[in-house]
Amino acid sequence: MSDLLRLATAGSVDDGKSTLVGRLLYDTKSVLADQIDAVTRASVDKGLATPDLSLLVDGLRAEREQGITIDVAYRYFATPARSFVLADTPGHVQYTRNTVSGASTAQLVILLVDARKGVIEQTRRHAAVMALLGVPKLVLAVNKIDLVDDAPAVFDTIRAEFRELTATLGWAAEDVQEIPVSALHGDNIASRSAGTPYYTGPSLIEHLESVPVDADSYGRHRVGLRFPVQYVIRPRTAEHPDYRGYAGQVAAGVVSKGDEVVVLPSGTRTTVERIDTPDGELSTAQPGRSVTLILADDVDVSRGDVIAAVADAPEPIDAFDATVCWLGDKPLRAGARLLLKHGTRTTQAIVGALIERFDEQNLAADPAPESLTLNDIGRISVRVADPIVADDYRVNRHTGSFLLIDPAGGNTLAAGLVGDALTAVEVGASSPR
Repeated sequence: MSDLLRLATAGSVDDGKSTLVGRLLYDTKSVLADQIDAVTRASVDKGLATPDLSLLVDGLRAEREQGITIDVAYRYFATPARSFVLADTPGHVQYTRNTVSGASTAQLVILLVDARKGVIEQTRRHAAVMALLGVPKLVLAVNKIDLVDDAPAVFDTIRAEFRELTATLGWAAEDVQEIPVSALHGDNIASRSAGTPYYTGPSLIEHLESVPVDADSYGRHRVGLRFPVQYVIRPRTAEHPDYRGYAGQVAAGVVSKGDEVVVLPSGTRTTVERIDTPDGELSTAQPGRSVTLILADDVDVSRGDVIAAVADAPEPIDAFDATVCWLGDKPLRAGARLLLKHGTRTTQAIVGALIERFDEQNLAADPAPESLTLNDIGRISVRVADPIVADDYRVNRHTGSFLLIDPAGGNTLAAGLVGDALTAVEVGASSPR
C-alpha cells in the first residue's frame, strides 16, 4: 500500500463539498487551534450552535465566485495510516476545466451528491470526466443523508443509479464505494455513525486509509523510462569544462546507472553514465524524481526530447487522434491553428476533423459536430509541426496528455488525451485502471 494517496473532490454547487473538506481537515486534526477558534467565533456571529467547518475553506471559494481566482486548491492532511494530498475543485459547471486539472493526477475522487437531489446532470458530467481521465477509484459521498425521509431507500436508489452509471463508464464494482454521510454532523466521516444502521461499510476516512492503490496507478500501466528533457546543463566552468547534463523529471519508469536508453525523436542510443542531484549522485531514480542524467556518449539532445527505455520506446508521431475537453470561451472548429504543449515540448498544431462530441448525459456520441464549445468533450484529429513522443493515455497519463494553447494570448484552450479514451468510455469498456 502506498503511504500517500492523491485524491480530489468534485460535486455540484451547494452539495456540501466545502463542509466535507473542512470536516476531513478537522477530524484528522489538520487545522491549527487558532483557525478553529476563528471559525467558532464566526459561526457564533452567524447564530450557529456548532462550528461551520465550511468556513475553513470558504474563503477561497468566495474568491472563485467573485472571479478573483478559479484555480484548484490543494489541501494536505494525514492520519497514522496514510498521508493525503487533496485537490479541492470548484463545483460550478463553467469551471469543469478545473475539475479536469484537479483530477488529472488523482488516484481516487470523492464525488458528492445531495441526498435530496440524487444523481444530477453535473454528477453524470463529473463521472464522465473521471472516466476519461482514468481515475482508478471513486467514492460517492451521499451527503445530507440526515435531511431525507426514509434514508435507507433514498441511499439504495442513489447507489443503484450510480452503480449503473459507473459500470457503463467502465469501472469495476470493487473500484466504487458509496457512503451515506452528513458532513455537517460528521456522520460516517471519521467513524461509523449509529444514525445509519442500514449502512455496514467503512467510514470515509477508514476507506481512504485502506483503499488499495498502487503507488504508480495514477500513471496507469508500468512502462519503461520516460524522461522529458527540460534543460541542457553546460556550465563551461574551469571546474567542469566538459560537463553536459540533461535535467528533467522522471515521468514514468525507473532509470539506473548503466541503463541503455534511446533519445527521441532522433532514435540515437546511448547509456546512462551518471545520475546527478543537488544532494549527490544516485544509482537509481524513481518516477517523480527530478535529476540530471549524464550520458556516456556525446549525442544531440535538446529541450523537448525524451530519453526513453529501449525495450518499449514509443514511436514519435506527428499526426494522431485525441480526446479533448474544450476549455476555451470561443468554439473549436476544424482547421484551427494552435500551439500544442506535450511534456517539455511546445509545437505548432492544426486541428483536422472534429470526429465526434461526447454526450455525457446520455453516454452517446454525436458524430462530426460543427464545433466544440466550452466544457464539451470530443474526439479530434491533430497534426503537429514537430513530432511528439507520446504514449496512448490509457497506457500512461503523463506521456499521453497534452494542452492546446492560444498562440496569441497564451491561454490554455483544451486538455487533451492521446488515443481513443473517448471511444473506450462510449462503449463502456473496462479501460486499464
